[in-house]
Amino acid sequence: MNSWVTQLPERVTVRQESIDLPEPFEQFAARFSHRPGTVVLLSGTDLDCSRYHFLGIDPWLQIKMIHGHLEIDCGDICRVIEDDPFVCLKLLLERYHFTRSALDALPFSAGLMGYLAYDLKDVIEDLPRTCVDTGLPDMYLVAPSIILVQDRKTGKTTLSVCVPGQKDAQDSAVSRMSIQKVKQYLLAQPRPETHASPFNMDAGGWVSGIEKKQYLKAVAQIIQYLQAGDIYQANLAQRFETKFSGDPYALFLSLFQRNPAPFFSFVQAGDHQIVSTSPERFLLQQENRVETRPIKGTIARGTTPGQDKENSRILSASIKDDAELTMIVDLMRNDLSRVTVPDSVKVKEHKRLEPYDNVFHLVSVVQGELAPGHTGVDLLKAAFPGGSITGCPKIRAMEIIDELEPVKRHVYTGSIGYISFHDTMDLSIAIRTATIHEHRLFFSVGGGIVYDSDPEKEFQETLDKGKTIMNTLTRKDHPRQSSGLKAWVTGKLVDQDQVMVPASIPGFQYGAGVFETIRVTHGRPVRLAAHILRMNHSWETLFKTPPPDITWEKVAAYLIRENHLEVRDAALKIILAFPGFSAAFVRPYRHRLAVLGKTGLDLVTYPCPRHTFLAGHKTLNYLFYDQARQYAGENGGDEALILNSDQTVSETNTCNIMILQGRRILVPASDHVLPGITSGAAIRALEQQGYVVEHKPFFVRDLASCANVVLTNALMGAVPVNHINGVPVVQDPGVCEKINHALAQAV
Repeated sequence: MNSWVTQLPERVTVRQESIDLPEPFEQFAARFSHRPGTVVLLSGTDLDCSRYHFLGIDPWLQIKMIHGHLEIDCGDICRVIEDDPFVCLKLLLERYHFTRSALDALPFSAGLMGYLAYDLKDVIEDLPRTCVDTGLPDMYLVAPSIILVQDRKTGKTTLSVCVPGQKDAQDSAVSRMSIQKVKQYLLAQPRPETHASPFNMDAGGWVSGIEKKQYLKAVAQIIQYLQAGDIYQANLAQRFETKFSGDPYALFLSLFQRNPAPFFSFVQAGDHQIVSTSPERFLLQQENRVETRPIKGTIARGTTPGQDKENSRILSASIKDDAELTMIVDLMRNDLSRVTVPDSVKVKEHKRLEPYDNVFHLVSVVQGELAPGHTGVDLLKAAFPGGSITGCPKIRAMEIIDELEPVKRHVYTGSIGYISFHDTMDLSIAIRTATIHEHRLFFSVGGGIVYDSDPEKEFQETLDKGKTIMNTLTRKDHPRQSSGLKAWVTGKLVDQDQVMVPASIPGFQYGAGVFETIRVTHGRPVRLAAHILRMNHSWETLFKTPPPDITWEKVAAYLIRENHLEVRDAALKIILAFPGFSAAFVRPYRHRLAVLGKTGLDLVTYPCPRHTFLAGHKTLNYLFYDQARQYAGENGGDEALILNSDQTVSETNTCNIMILQGRRILVPASDHVLPGITSGAAIRALEQQGYVVEHKPFFVRDLASCANVVLTNALMGAVPVNHINGVPVVQDPGVCEKINHALAQAV
């Protein structure tokens, strides 16, 4: 089962030298922030847990857990493992373990950096899964080949070069020469360009995953659980989301400059980025010494010195926050006691008041001694996730969190930091943490609910905690971005980004609806009447009721005018969803061939034949065609060739097909195919010029042997096919130009 670890390099050699950086550490790290696998850990404030900055780049090993599968990527070695990730971590750390006596006594010289998502809890405990999955990894850890550590106390920066698979050559001339090359490589990396507006958000602002009244109701539900004796405390969070564009690291730097905290973290995971501004330490390991610093109790900073002092006094004197922190300290003591020397766990400090830019926190410091035979991974598994962000008792609290929060937390309230190969570890609790994925940014904020919690105050506390991220993104020097487009929805003009569809209607649940996509030229929808006729016919056929009585010509003209698209090419989409949802959207359009930079399209046969009467209608049940599109793209094509059940050709995922042979127009015969508006108009126009239409079955091999294979749809008009399954298609000069000219004349 564990043979995978023996396939990895046998050892890691670490070489170290001091290095002088030409700019502040956080600015130097920006040179590498775009590279997948880069991890930056910054320490802000002058607190006693804020001494070092860390930068890890160019990983030689990556560990990612997604959908229960652990993916190990190490050079040419790629393995997918179905095993306990904590067992795998332990094996990995044992394989590369060394003592740091020969190295500079740094907290981190070699090892793993990255994050453990909160949802990794499901590996430790068997909990019901009732939240929507984000689709992001539950674990993302990398082993950097280059590590920079800056001691903020002394100002010294140390470079560690980690070379897998080599014997130790720390003092050799070759080693010194190699590390000099690494220095040259680092200093030669270009500084990123500075931008006046390096990042921005959607003009629509923040959208919460839970409305205020639902949040208040959830708090009330937790209080009922408390009254019933189910729990003593539970942490409840709400998630905020917005569109995001620009540089995630620029956001990270802006937050660090505005409100430095002890555990700032940036993780560049390739398809997503993590920006964390956490003030809370989860676990510290220094060989056998271990520590946790739970935070409970928050109050906003005052707007005047007097109010600030009063707020700090109120928090320090709060009976509720004292009880809450004491409860979590006991929970964390119990977690640590599972792997520590008996009676070694002590509360070093309790209720320490720590000031930050927006809030005050109450913090406790709990320390212990790791028991012989136990490792940092044992400590991590015993305590994960941190009790300060779950509740007490932990398992029941986590069940309630999953019940009341609609979306999985992902990295929020998980952990970020490093786990070394030399018995050190420092992980934060990932609060005040944003994830950027697919041009969207989301982050969660929450608080602990106890018996006497005030729901309104708990809601306000979440806003106070999220203020730094929200204010940074909404600053005037970082303007919000919006598509600016308007949509027409059931009689109202609204922002396109704010359109909502009732989730209970058949149109949403089953794709029970129809739509049309129409080219707009010089402010006029092309062949709009024919599209509306087809849409209404489909509606009457499928739903046995009259279609909504809407003058779509007026709606289209209004929408085009309001979006200032009168003189630009545009694409108009009209949607009818059963039983009564109607909408129209419009957007600027650029011809697909121009976007692709090609003269024609390449077809790839989709291996799943189709036989359904629905193919004759343009329905919202569109998943088959979208899957076909994805298949074509993954196999080097632009369009998927859709087959009938007898393996003959029907159409593509967005186009009708015709073949011009002399004065004949050949159309693939198909029992069920969309009656194309553009295809029909082209055929009628060519018939007037003396062409004869013939419908006949084509197998793929027959089609691939034909010349002048043409695709048509409303947006593109007629375009040539360049290849079918990689086979070139001959195109006579001017064929598509002739068809498009005929279409233009027929309008």
